[in-house]
Amino acid sequence: MRIRTLVYYFREAFLSIFRNSWLSLAAVGTVTISLLILGCSLLLVVNTNQLADHLESSLEISAFLKDGLKDEEIQELNDKIRFLPGVVQVQFISKEEALEEMRRSFSPRKEILDGLEEDNPLPDTFRIKTRRADQVVEVAQKVASMDGVEDVRYGQGVVERLVVVTHWVRVAGIGAMILVGAAAVFLISTTIRLSVFARRREIGIMKYLGATNWFVRFPFLIEGMVLGLLGSLLAAVLVYTGYLSLVEHLARAMPFIPLVSDGQVLFSLLGGLVGLGLFIGALGSAISIHRFLNV
Repeated sequence: MRIRTLVYYFREAFLSIFRNSWLSLAAVGTVTISLLILGCSLLLVVNTNQLADHLESSLEISAFLKDGLKDEEIQELNDKIRFLPGVVQVQFISKEEALEEMRRSFSPRKEILDGLEEDNPLPDTFRIKTRRADQVVEVAQKVASMDGVEDVRYGQGVVERLVVVTHWVRVAGIGAMILVGAAAVFLISTTIRLSVFARRREIGIMKYLGATNWFVRFPFLIEGMVLGLLGSLLAAVLVYTGYLSLVEHLARAMPFIPLVSDGQVLFSLLGGLVGLGLFIGALGSAISIHRFLNV
C-alpha cells in the first residue's frame, strides 16, 4: 500500500469524524458507556472469582487420629495422605500443639484450661488442604477409611453448597460479560451505521466511478477504529479511577474482603478493554458498510 493512499485513507477518516461531529460524538459516547458497563462487569467477575478462590482455599480437612499411635505409624499416615490425588498440603498437629493453640484462642480466659497438660483430651490431628474445593469430599472420604484415623471433619454440607454456589457465580459472570459485549457491538454498529447512511450517496458515487470495495471500506474502518479507541480509552480511565477509589474505600471499611489490586492485572484488563474498543469499532464499521457495497 502506497504512502499517498494511506494518507488519503486517514485524511478521509478524520474529515468524516469532524464533518459528522455529532454522530462521531454519539459513537464515542456509545463505546464509552458500553465498555464502561463491560469493564465494571469484568472487574465484578474477576473480584467474585477471587473471593470464591479465597473461600475455597480456606477449606481444610481435619483428620483426628486414634490415641496410642507410634511415630512410625503417624509418619506412614502422613506419607499416604500426602500422595493422595489433589492434596497440596499436610500439616501434623500434635495434641500438645493443639492445646497451645486453644490457649492462645482463649487468651483472655486461658485459666479455664489449667490442668489439661496431664490429661490432654485433644487428639493428634492432620490438617489437609486440597488443590480445588471439589476435591475436599473425595479426599476426606479416602482419609477417613485409613487405619489409625478416628474421625474426619471438613464442614460437611457447607463445602458441597459452596462448590455449587461458586460454580454458578462464575457461570453467571461469564454469561453477563457475553451479553454486555454483544449489546456493545450492536449499539456501536447501529451508531456507525447512521454515519455510513449519511454518506450513502458519496459511497454510491465512488462505486460508480470505479472505486474498489476496499478503497471505499478502509476509511470507514479507520474511522470506526479511531472512534472505538477514543471511547475505550475514556472508558478505561473512568473504570480505573473509579475502581481505585472503590478499593481504597472498601479497604478501610471492610478490609476482610479480598479485592483485586494488583496493578499488572488491572492494566492487563484495561489494555484488553482498549483492544476490544478497537475491534468493536472496526467490526461495527464493517457490518454497517457491508450493505452499501453490494459485496
